[in-house]
Formats: sequence, structure tokens, C-alpha cells
Amino acid sequence: MATITSDLATNLVTAAVALSALTIISLAALRGWRDWIQYKREELAACHAVGHDPALPHTGSRIEIADLKERLRKLEAIAAGVDL
Repeated sequence: MATITSDLATNLVTAAVALSALTIISLAALRGWRDWIQYKREELAACHAVGHDPALPHTGSRIEIADLKERLRKLEAIAAGVDL
């Protein structure tokens, strides 16, 4: 009978520790998520506060445009029969 009680106590302690660890990890992840969202909000607010001109393309957009121009140049060369 003592073995059954001991096994039950061990299982309950193990479950309690696992639940506590899961709770701590979940709360830490939630805090990180909220902090990341707040950081992104502040980043957007700073971008608008500085007066970022919407007419100027973002750096990422410039890279994409340059990539598209390079692809277009290669396609035009292929259409003209030029080996690259």
C-alpha cells in the first residue's frame, strides 16, 4: 500500500513541476511577444514622427526594384539573343 501512495505522490509532484514549468515558459513567451509588439509600435511611431516621406521608397523597396531591373535586363538580353 505504501508503494501505491509513493507512486501517486511522485506522479503528482512531477505533474505539478511540469505544469509550473509550462506556466513560467508561457508567461515569459507572452511577455516577449508583448514587448516585441510594443517595440514595433514604437518603431512605426518613430518613423511617422520623423516625417518619413512616403514618396521616397523604403530601403527594402529599393533593393527589390534593383533586383527587378536586373531581371528585366537579363530577360531583354535573352530576347535579343545575347549570351550573358
